[in-house]
Amino acid sequence: MGAVLGVFSLASWVPCLCSGASCLLCSCCPNSKNSTLTRLIYAFILLLSTVVSYIMQRKEMETYLKKIPGFCEGGFKIHEADINADKDCDVLVGYKAVYRISFAMAIFFFVFSLLMLKVKTSKDPRAAVHNGFWFFKIAALIGIMVGSFYIPGGYFSSVWFVAGMIGAALFILIQLVLLVDFAHSWNESWVNRMEEGNPRLWYAALLSFTSAFYILSIICVGLLYTYYTKPDGCTENKFFISINLILCVVASIISIHPKIQEYQPRSGLLQSSLITLYTMYLTWSAMSNEPDRSCNPSLMSFITRITAPTLAPGNSTAVIPTPTPLSKSGSLLDSDNFIGLFVFVLCLLYSSIRTSTNSQVDKLTLSGSDSVILGDTTTNGASDEEDGQPRRAVDNEKEGVQYSYSLFHLMLCLASLYIMMTLTSWYSPDAKFQSMTSKWPAVWVKISSSWVCLLLYVWTLVAPLVLTSRDFS
Repeated sequence: MGAVLGVFSLASWVPCLCSGASCLLCSCCPNSKNSTLTRLIYAFILLLSTVVSYIMQRKEMETYLKKIPGFCEGGFKIHEADINADKDCDVLVGYKAVYRISFAMAIFFFVFSLLMLKVKTSKDPRAAVHNGFWFFKIAALIGIMVGSFYIPGGYFSSVWFVAGMIGAALFILIQLVLLVDFAHSWNESWVNRMEEGNPRLWYAALLSFTSAFYILSIICVGLLYTYYTKPDGCTENKFFISINLILCVVASIISIHPKIQEYQPRSGLLQSSLITLYTMYLTWSAMSNEPDRSCNPSLMSFITRITAPTLAPGNSTAVIPTPTPLSKSGSLLDSDNFIGLFVFVLCLLYSSIRTSTNSQVDKLTLSGSDSVILGDTTTNGASDEEDGQPRRAVDNEKEGVQYSYSLFHLMLCLASLYIMMTLTSWYSPDAKFQSMTSKWPAVWVKISSSWVCLLLYVWTLVAPLVLTSRDFS
C-alpha cells in the first residue's frame, strides 16, 4: 500500500514538472518572481553538473569510465614516470569525462539560446518552454550527456579544448561586467543609506570595507613579489605584477578625480578597491598557470614557507616540502581552481537574482526593466491565486521580459566551458603529461582579462564625459 501511495505521490508531480517554475515551489517557500525563480533553477542545474564533473574526476570512477568503448583512446595521455599509468589505459579518463559533460551542457544551453531569440513577453509560446517543461528539458539534457560519452576520440578533445578556451575567456569577461556592476550597485546602495539617515554608521562601513580591500591588495602584491619573482629571473611575473599595480593606482585616482565626480558623483574608492583586489586575484591566477615551476610555487608551498620559520625550532632548519604532482585521476582541485569556482558561483547567483533596479550596466548584464511588475500584480488580482491557493511565484513578464532569455542561456553555455577549463586546470589534451604543468595560453587569457577588467571599470567612469548626449543617471 505504501508503494502504491508513493507512486501516486510521484505521479502528482508529473504535471508540475511540465508546467512553470512556480509549481515547483512548496507552500512554505516565500513569494518570488517567476523571472528570478527560473534563473535560479537553471543555475542549480549548472551547479549540479559541476558537482557531477568533479565526481567524474575522482579515482573511484576510473574503473567505470575505462569500460566505455573508445574512452582509453585519444588525448590526455600519461607519460610521467611518477604516475603509475595503467598499461591498458594510460589516459586521464576523468578529464575526458569532464569534456563530455561540459559538451552536453554547452550544447543544451546554446540550443536554448538560439531558440529564445527575440522573446519579448511571457505570452510568447517559447517563453513557456523556457519557464516550464522541466521534466522534458532535464530528460533531454541527461540524454545528450549520456550520448556524449560515446563520441569517438579523434580530434574531439583538441577541437573542444580550443572552443573551451575561447568560451572561458568570454565568460571571464562576463564575470568582469557583473563585478563592475556589483561594485557600482553596492556603493550606490550604501551612499543612499548614508544620505537617508545615520551617515556616520554608513560612512564608517564604507571606509572600513574600502580600507580592508586596499590592505588585502597591498598584502597580495607583497606576497606575489616575494614568492613569484626572483632577482635573476621570472621577468614575465615582474611585468605582470608591476603593470597591474600601476593600472590599479591610475584607476583609483581617476575614480576620485574632480571631473569624474562632477559627472559621476556616486563613483568612489569602494568600487576601485574591489576592482583592485579582483585584479590582484586575476594576476595571481594567471601566474599560477605558468609552466616554469620555479616562478610558480603552489599556494600550500609558500604558506609553508611563511609558517615554517615559526614552527621550526630555533637551532634547526625547516624543510620545505615540494608540491606533490597531480594525481593520475586528475581529482585534485588546487587552490587557484577552487577560488575560481567560488567566484564563478557568486557571479552565477548574482546574475540569477539581480534586478535592473540596482543595475549600472543593465544592457551588458542581461536584465531589462522591473517597471511592469507593479502593473501586473496590481491590475490583475486574480493572477495571484491558482486553484484557490496563493501563488508563490508572480509572472512579472506579461508586458515584457525582465532579462534576455537568449543572452542568459548564452552566458550559461560559456559558463559550462569555463567550468570545463577550470576543472581540467586549463591543460591541453595534446600535452605530453610529463611535468603536469599548464601552458602559456592560459596565462595570457587570464592576465588579459585583468586588463580588460580595469579598462571596463575606467570606461564606466569616463563614459558620461565622452557620451554627453546619453543619460547615465
